[in-house]
Amino acid sequence: MQQVTENVFVETGYRGCNPGFLVTSDGLVQIDSPHRPTDGIEYKKALEKYGSVKYLINTEPHGDHFSSTFLFEATVVAHQDTRARMTDKAFMDRMKQMLGMVDPDYAPHLDDYSVPLPEITFTDSMALFVGEHTLKLMHLPGHTASETAVFIPEERVVFTGDNIFHKSPTFMHEALPGRWLDSLEKLKDLDVEYYIPGHGDVCGKDYLDEQASVVKEWIEVARNAVNSGWSIEEAQERISFLDRYTVEEEMKERVREMEKVGIANVYELVKTGQL
Repeated sequence: MQQVTENVFVETGYRGCNPGFLVTSDGLVQIDSPHRPTDGIEYKKALEKYGSVKYLINTEPHGDHFSSTFLFEATVVAHQDTRARMTDKAFMDRMKQMLGMVDPDYAPHLDDYSVPLPEITFTDSMALFVGEHTLKLMHLPGHTASETAVFIPEERVVFTGDNIFHKSPTFMHEALPGRWLDSLEKLKDLDVEYYIPGHGDVCGKDYLDEQASVVKEWIEVARNAVNSGWSIEEAQERISFLDRYTVEEEMKERVREMEKVGIANVYELVKTGQL
């Protein structure tokens, strides 16, 4: 567990997203939860010395951010479209199937598995006042349409969700690349010292330009593929960013699969004039 400021902590060592929390005078505010429930059980024990979780914020509708939410007796907060996705039975069935593969030790419990839905939702922005702290939830579409950042001005920290992949492959399978670039500019405007990404190590403001350059390159190669008359299948075979950042050997096949889905997504956005 990494202590980022006096009251902000994050765990960057789990497979999946970076769960973190804020210690306030009125309890803990959890941002996302570990992907694997077996990690979530361990993580919850580590939190107990700091207090109990009062609120849990989901930054996006991908399972690696909310699959351990059920472990915490807290009021869950999210963008309204994140909640809507979590009510989609087909989506949740796919998420549970994936969870069985990434956390085989927990697989025997999946028959009784369910995730609590967010009880509080917002559209553009909202403020959550807990103890002496203010948490500003900002809708910043990019990696997903309902991506949410959590800005804590008293700590000069922002949890960016998956709009930042620090020194790790950027997943574009549901991305809105044009809006992502706009959202990165909004993140850059914040009075923040620490950016806590959805994946990778904690970083500073200087990394946002590198993240933007990655998104721009995805757009550029997809546009080149369309202009060259490549089919989606040809683009998927010819385009790869896999060698840009270090990827664990056992994850390379999965990352490559996700990359191909991302290529198809950005290709279609270019071809239909949305980029």
